[in-house]
Amino acid sequence: MVRHSEDIHTTAARRLAAIGQRYTASRRAIVEILARADGPRTLPAILRDDDALAQSSAYRNLSELISANVVHRIVTADEHAHFELAEDLTEHHHHLICTVCGGVSDFTVAPALEAKLEMALSVVADREGFAGDHHRLDLVGRCAACVAPKPTA
Repeated sequence: MVRHSEDIHTTAARRLAAIGQRYTASRRAIVEILARADGPRTLPAILRDDDALAQSSAYRNLSELISANVVHRIVTADEHAHFELAEDLTEHHHHLICTVCGGVSDFTVAPALEAKLEMALSVVADREGFAGDHHRLDLVGRCAACVAPKPTA
């Protein structure tokens, strides 16, 4: 669930200002695209969603949005990184990452399972003397389309 659009834009503007950057129309367009998306988007997909965005400025703007903790970059096995709004602007979720096609999709788990995950990760952090703030879970493998047997001709 994405927070109300204006809340996201207000937060984005504030975070960019904190690092000495402006919330330009191009940055706002990128944030709006990611807020409407049903999952992480590649740069080519972002550019297809708004033909007024130039590739060079979109990449530079994504970098600034990442620096301001407005956008999160997900690295996969394919040639394109995937981008999504920072989790605190949406909801806590995890990712399924396909090693064949490079697709990334979001998933959530039941609150009871999330609590068990958090507890197990806290045990690991404590054992290692690590002070964890939050967790991300990426399940890496093959998506349904890549697992499905290919029809023979």
